[in-house]
Amino acid sequence: MVAPADVVAVDLGASSGRVMLGHAGEDVLELTEVHRFPNRPVEVAGTLHWDVLALYAGAVDGVRAAARSAGTLHGVGVDSWAVDYGLLDAQGQLLGNPVHYRDRRTDGVMDKVVEQIGADVLYQRTGLQLLPINTIYQLAAARGTAALRVAAHLLLIPDLVTFWLTGHRAGEITNASTTGLLDIRTRRWSADTCREVGVDLGLLPELCEPGARVGTLLSQVHHIPAPTPVPVWAVGSHDTASAIVGVPAEAEHFAYISCGTWSLVGLELDQPVLTDASRRANFTNELGVDGTVRYLRNIMGLWLVQESLRTWEEAGASLPLDRLLRDAAAVPPRTFLIDPDDPTLLHPGDMPARIADACRRTGQPPPRTPAETVRCILDSLALAYRSALRTAQQQTGRHVEVVHLVGGGVRNELLCQLTADACGLPVEAGPVEAAALGNVLVQARAVGAVPGDLAALRALLRRTQQVRRYEPRGRSSAWDDAERRLHPRTDP
Repeated sequence: MVAPADVVAVDLGASSGRVMLGHAGEDVLELTEVHRFPNRPVEVAGTLHWDVLALYAGAVDGVRAAARSAGTLHGVGVDSWAVDYGLLDAQGQLLGNPVHYRDRRTDGVMDKVVEQIGADVLYQRTGLQLLPINTIYQLAAARGTAALRVAAHLLLIPDLVTFWLTGHRAGEITNASTTGLLDIRTRRWSADTCREVGVDLGLLPELCEPGARVGTLLSQVHHIPAPTPVPVWAVGSHDTASAIVGVPAEAEHFAYISCGTWSLVGLELDQPVLTDASRRANFTNELGVDGTVRYLRNIMGLWLVQESLRTWEEAGASLPLDRLLRDAAAVPPRTFLIDPDDPTLLHPGDMPARIADACRRTGQPPPRTPAETVRCILDSLALAYRSALRTAQQQTGRHVEVVHLVGGGVRNELLCQLTADACGLPVEAGPVEAAALGNVLVQARAVGAVPGDLAALRALLRRTQQVRRYEPRGRSSAWDDAERRLHPRTDP
């Protein structure tokens, strides 16, 4: 029997970073949080940036803490959100903090690129839904800037942190597939797309698959003498790719909701769906671990709650989320509904005021209390999940019997129950740290401590992780009525 492995998962989220020490073997899968740190965007001279150096420092502090705790480490892997990138010069020096995807520099850019290339051409190449935050539109917005003119290398956020940990550049493919620059069929960078948006193909790194060894942890990172070098592995570096590995599904007829700052709602497939109907439905095809395809829709997630809480706190009202959720549960259901993907909700600002305005624009009374605002958000998310899952089944011909909800939203019991009610399907909620678990499992398999395919990894998850089941309640017709009210048909 192979001994378990101790590996480090650096999991960088849009609101916080955490470093987890994973202990994984054939019959054991344990996570210990060794370090957590905030991820605070910084606005400078009108541009919103990520403080990537602070994120790297937090990652290093966590790796050192894990090394002190475990003694011998068998690997380190980094995952994060998608689409954002850092530019490096020829000597590997960072040319400024990466710009945040919520910055307004991409306003209107997507429409221009789509008009130039064609929506159908883009979809056939990339398989991606139209999102103004995608890397392709960020680069189009940055065309002609000094940093892009002198840059020698472009690395997405997890690849950038991995480069700093190892000194080696690589582009992990699950995150590369979110950029709009990867050909979904060939699994290679698209020279045609790069040329059309003015991106030098030479900027982009060589691609690698999850489970590949990128390099060895630099000695100055962990500061602890080790008998053998510590390998740094490519994992599903898009945190959703790792989170889907962390879904404890038992059969193939499942859907997933990776619920955090964003909600990623969809199915796991063997091949992309590139039909015109899929394009019109605005579904995305992103690559997953072991050659899978994450067929999903990005939906604005708990960012709506997070930004509302920040707004109230700045106004002097510190409202505990647990109390808000209890009060929200008492608000009559589906009284207030919005489209979570309303473009006015993308950027930082007074979220409750914008939600109220969205209700007015659709002829509804606006929520007037924090509890009503939170209930509006949760009802609206559940309704959006329902619509996305129905569309995914229609586009693929797949039948869904259970929904697995993973990520931070697992802690939100009201949202979990509303999701079961809206979808008319049981919801299996958990684990919370699915991304970190998926990260750990890919590393543990790479070192030989955990054998098997995705089904075997998920069987280990089921044996070791806690999951809570929510059964659907109430009438499905009530959610049908809510959808018609929010999206009334206009055809005769």
